[in-house]
Amino acid sequence: MADDGTVRRVEAGGKDNGPTVYWTPGERILWRYRENAGERFHIARPVTVVRDDDEMLAVWMAPGTRCVKPVLADGTPPHAEPLESRYTKPRTVRLDRWSGTGVLKLARPGEPWSVWLFWEPGWRFKNWYVNLEAPLVRWSGGVDSEDHFLDICVYPNRSWGWRDEDEFAQAQRDGLMDARLARRVREAGRSAVEVIRAWGPPFSEGWQHWRPDPSWSVPSLPEDWDRTPAYVTS
Repeated sequence: MADDGTVRRVEAGGKDNGPTVYWTPGERILWRYRENAGERFHIARPVTVVRDDDEMLAVWMAPGTRCVKPVLADGTPPHAEPLESRYTKPRTVRLDRWSGTGVLKLARPGEPWSVWLFWEPGWRFKNWYVNLEAPLVRWSGGVDSEDHFLDICVYPNRSWGWRDEDEFAQAQRDGLMDARLARRVREAGRSAVEVIRAWGPPFSEGWQHWRPDPSWSVPSLPEDWDRTPAYVTS
């Protein structure tokens, strides 16, 4: 990590690097997503490491974080575009700041989803959000994935519901996801539901009571946020 708080940029040496090198709490990394129909990154969020070991990566995205998000070529937010043309119109990216209260993201190695925790102002816990996605791939500066549209919302009373099923169906119609991948995503979702129903980790681990270290500053977005890394394999 640089002294000015920016995400560290030391490049990995490529494959066969031996055991995974874990980040320490307080380090700053990038959490990124590629486009679903290309190799470009269209989401990049600087985050602070809360925990990183062979069981879990936990990171905190602070309020006001400067990040990268996708927009239509004319600047329209994707969700303001009708669903039928949302994924077919040309896109670009723009810089913005996270306006929410902050998000805690939890991911287990090799799992095809991550679990996000949201709070209302005043640290009133709102919900868990299961983001179905490709398993995270580590590199020296962070982790990369691809979003799979379908999500699950889990509430404090342990009830849950599917989210964005319409977008999941539209992405298939528009060729962003073939039938084989769609089946895998559905299977991943059903596996996540089994964990929810059993109230397994991370839901049972009390993360809703976690709070960030008050000494942490908001990480900066590096200028080369979209660079292609040499991925680390464990």
